[in-house]
Amino acid sequence: MEIGVFILLLLIVVPLLGRYMAEIFEDHPKRSIPLLSYLENLTYRICQIDPNQEMTWKSYAKSMLYFNAIGFGFLFLLQLLQGWLPLNPQSFSGVEPALAFNTAASFTTNTNWQAYGGENTLSYLTQMLGLTVQNFVSAATGSAVLLALIRGIRRKSSQTIGNFWVDLTRTVVYLFLPFCLIFALILISQGVIQNLHGYVVASTLAGDNQTIPMGPVASQIAIKQFGTNGGGFFNANSAHPFENPTPLSNFLETFAILVIPAAATYMYGLMIKSRRQGWVIFSVMFILWLGGLTIALASEYTANPVLAVNPVLEGKETRFGTSNSILWAISTTGTSNGSVNSMHSSLSPLAGGMAMFNIMIGEVVFGGVGVGLCGMLMFVLLTVFLAGLMVGRTPEYLGKKIEKSEMQWIMLAILAPCALILLGAGIASVLPNALESLSNAGPHGLSEILYAFSSAAGNNGSAFAGLNANTYFYNIVLGFVMILARLAILVPSLAVAGSLAQKHTIAPSLGTFATDRLLFGVLLLSVIFIVAALTFFPALSLGPIIEQILMLRGQAF
Repeated sequence: MEIGVFILLLLIVVPLLGRYMAEIFEDHPKRSIPLLSYLENLTYRICQIDPNQEMTWKSYAKSMLYFNAIGFGFLFLLQLLQGWLPLNPQSFSGVEPALAFNTAASFTTNTNWQAYGGENTLSYLTQMLGLTVQNFVSAATGSAVLLALIRGIRRKSSQTIGNFWVDLTRTVVYLFLPFCLIFALILISQGVIQNLHGYVVASTLAGDNQTIPMGPVASQIAIKQFGTNGGGFFNANSAHPFENPTPLSNFLETFAILVIPAAATYMYGLMIKSRRQGWVIFSVMFILWLGGLTIALASEYTANPVLAVNPVLEGKETRFGTSNSILWAISTTGTSNGSVNSMHSSLSPLAGGMAMFNIMIGEVVFGGVGVGLCGMLMFVLLTVFLAGLMVGRTPEYLGKKIEKSEMQWIMLAILAPCALILLGAGIASVLPNALESLSNAGPHGLSEILYAFSSAAGNNGSAFAGLNANTYFYNIVLGFVMILARLAILVPSLAVAGSLAQKHTIAPSLGTFATDRLLFGVLLLSVIFIVAALTFFPALSLGPIIEQILMLRGQAF
């Protein structure tokens, strides 16, 4: 019943939020909210931004790269120097450089991979000024690139695709700030903590002392969920009762993961003047999400002959149980959120493999804020191109011809993250110092490595929780994988936007392949599966698939 209510609420909210997003992101917004409009204009004045000055795709990309490079440098230095900075009641020392590099790369790329325990590593200042700020702006960067891509698709004979600073500002001011403020207050009402107190030492019933961490948690958790960020204030992430205290907070935090990426499909349909296009894309994403959820639930409730219990609650919060753990796991890996309310290493092999598969296909199930729909549009254009080849006609999408230059960028966006996953996991599987981080042998150990590189390349950030990633090798290698994979989707999306914006539109004819019909949705779904199967099936066969088979035969790892 809860999953049914979840789905019904999602279907209700998607068009409502999508319409609001379309109105605030139009070139000349239809909706005016006085306080937020004042904040937007104040930002332009302080930063000396001309909101009417448009950019070419190269200028847009340069602005995006400069902004994120500055954010990376600031967060890196903030971690190194936190021992000398205020708002550090626990007197934490500076973060070790390799770990600081990994964390800076993680949060500036919207990955939020955590190789550290937040409550015993980072000061309140680093959590607020470093991580929470990046949660806002890294997600807003993805949204800005999506808006540029939409303009490229719908504009005709244009050299420009918008203004990065305007898109970034509007996303933060009109979408994230008001939503997160309201959501943070709701979370506080449920028991999520929000304070600047020092840690509390309490006496347990057994007479021992226990240190209870404090901190400004609710403000970070709100944007962590809405921005598909995922990095938790505490090491246990959303399994921690101070981050996720009640069944209601769990339901709302899970819902917040999906709502903006899902609503972006409806926004897209409105902005290109074709709602059917948006609904086709939403339907494909929804089928992928629901299919993954069904497979994972069926696997998790299958009797485990090794442990002789059903369902297995090891690694899960008993406050939430199996179904809520699976709903969260599939939602967080379908998007680029990466937060967890259970340990994915403890899921049944097929359920854990389904979470991994969600990330591997480019997180296009709903994806992260902005980048999820960018990734899906890359698959849409690939599908259009393949359909054109099958009938011997120049492929076109919404009246724009899809030609060699666009396809080169599209293939880079689709295949580069795949290559980073397989190459990284392959190297880690043969290096002794990388293998020392494994806590399990056999196919489960391979799954730990595969999941880590999938999470980094997919800008997800969740972990199998069985791999010790806080080593020099994993900190450096995964850090570079995060950066390269992020660039591999953002830059090609802008290049495709710039190329399409310059094209004339062609009037539809009898030979035009309709992209707002059921047939196209089926073809799009098939292309996603074929690319994923050809790329990852051998690796998945050696990991979760063979582990599931062996588990049913009574063998565990």
